[in-house]
This record gives sequence, structure tokens and C-alpha cells, in this order.
Amino acid sequence: MGYSVIVEVEEIYYPILAAAGFPVNLVAIVILSRRKCGLSKCITRYLVGMAAADLLVVFFDVILLRIKTHYLSLSLLLITPVCCFTNVLRFAAIMVSVWLTVAFTFDRFVAICCEKLKMKYCTDKTAAVVLGVVCVLGCLESVPVYFVYGPREVKNGVPWGCVPKASFYTSPEWTAFEIFHRLLTPCLPFLLVLLLNALTVRRVLATNKVRRRLRGDRSPKDSELENRRRSVVLLFAISGSFVLLWGTQVVSYLHQRIATNYDMVSHPARLVESTGTMLQLLNSCTNTGVYLVTQSRFREELKNVLKYTFTRIIKLVKFK
Repeated sequence: MGYSVIVEVEEIYYPILAAAGFPVNLVAIVILSRRKCGLSKCITRYLVGMAAADLLVVFFDVILLRIKTHYLSLSLLLITPVCCFTNVLRFAAIMVSVWLTVAFTFDRFVAICCEKLKMKYCTDKTAAVVLGVVCVLGCLESVPVYFVYGPREVKNGVPWGCVPKASFYTSPEWTAFEIFHRLLTPCLPFLLVLLLNALTVRRVLATNKVRRRLRGDRSPKDSELENRRRSVVLLFAISGSFVLLWGTQVVSYLHQRIATNYDMVSHPARLVESTGTMLQLLNSCTNTGVYLVTQSRFREELKNVLKYTFTRIIKLVKFK
């Protein structure tokens, strides 16, 4: 009974997530790429990279895997080599999305806590290099996933479907790879984001206390404190969303590694795992909402884009 309820929820949830997540991330990429949101080039490059990675997560994971599983019983996507390659791209997109969040968190940590390193590290050039390295390493780490799966069945000489091979559950090499992959996504990033945010909070509180003491309560408004506050709000909103939405997934994985009688169908852990996956994929759609809440210039740019789009549509309709 519990499993059927989960399936019914997923059949509704994932199409809605795809319908919202794809255009939301696409709009975010367009607006941020215009560089009119009052953000530095360094921050803008990270945010565009994160939005692009989230867009790929929605496409490869939500659309090509989750929706395909529920609504497409036969498709070219189900041919085993295509299915395996899609899984590689799915894992790579998730890996890149997660580690770009870590990279952005580290960049803001350096900008706020490391004055000497800030001028050299927090630049547009460094951000471009970091994005390139994360994308390449994320793709390379995901290549072995292609060899995890084998065909579910063979029809007329054509392999269909992809399921984990028996050796994946028995081979020490595959067990080591699976543990290594899980540590990279999401356990280590989860801990790094928490640690960097804790260090950043401690530094911000200490710095603000010193500056207020030096300037006095009646001094004019401190523009540096205001700029730091906006940067910290954006940082904590993005990384906080990541921690909250990935938390269930981390707990689910740790339970799987510790539990001795984990039942994928009937055990309540199946509900926790499915919920964690849904929340994790929701994280690929939340950053645009974060920008809307925390960045007034982003809201203005969104209004301009929507106004321009509707104007063009109205003109096109009238012309026809």
C-alpha cells in the first residue's frame, strides 16, 4: 500500500517539477547572463553555471528518467546503450550541480573571511577555471556508471532497459566505487557547505561587532556592512536551500549503509529514500526563487523579460 502511494505521488510530482524547473532555470540563465543584476562578474559566472547544471539535472534526471519511467513503456531511450549513456549524463549533471554549490560557497567564504586571498581568487577568470575543472571532473567521475548497467531483456537481438549488473552488488571494486561516489555526492559537499557557512557566520559576526564598536551607534549607515549583508544573505539562501533539500537524501544513504535488513519495497526507508530524491531534485529549481527573494535587481530584470515576451506575443498575434 505504501509503495503504491509513493508511485502515485511521483507520477504527479515529477511532471510538475519538470514543467516548472526547466523554464525557471532557463529564464535565470538568460537574466543572469545579461549582467544587469548588480552582481560581480565572479558571482554571476557561478550563478549562471549553477543554473545551467540545474537545467541539465531537470532534463536528464526528471524528464528522461523519472517521467520516462512512469509514462513511456517503449522508447528509443530504453535501448540499453542509450539508457546507460543517459545515466552517465544524469550522474554528471548532479555531480556538477552539487560541487558548483560548494565552489560558490567557498568563493564567498574567501571573499568574506580571507582578505589577502580575496583579490587573487575572487575573480571572473578564477571562477571560469573552477567551473571548467568541476565540469570535467564531474563528467570523468561519472564515466564508470556506464558499465554499472546491463540490459533488462533482449528482443530481436536488441537489448532493452538498463538494470544494475549482478556484479555491482557483489564486486568489491563496484562497492568501493559506489561508496566513493556517494561520499563525493552528497556527503562530503554537505559537510563542506555546513563547515564553510559556520566559519563565515563566525567571521561576519566578529567583523560586524568590531566595525560597529569603532564607528559608534550614531555613525552614518555603513555601506561595507550593507554590501556584506547582501552577499551573506545570497550565500546563506543558496547553501541553506541545498542543505535542507539534500538533508533527507544524506540521512537515507547513511541508513542504507548502516542497516542490515534494508527492504527496498516494504521498509519505511523506501519512503524516506523516495522523499529524499524528490527533495533533492526540487533543489534544482529553487535557486531562481532565491534570487527573486534576495535580489531586487533580479526581480526588475525578470519583469522586463516578461514584459518584453508578452509584448512580442501580442504583436505577433495581432500581425497574424
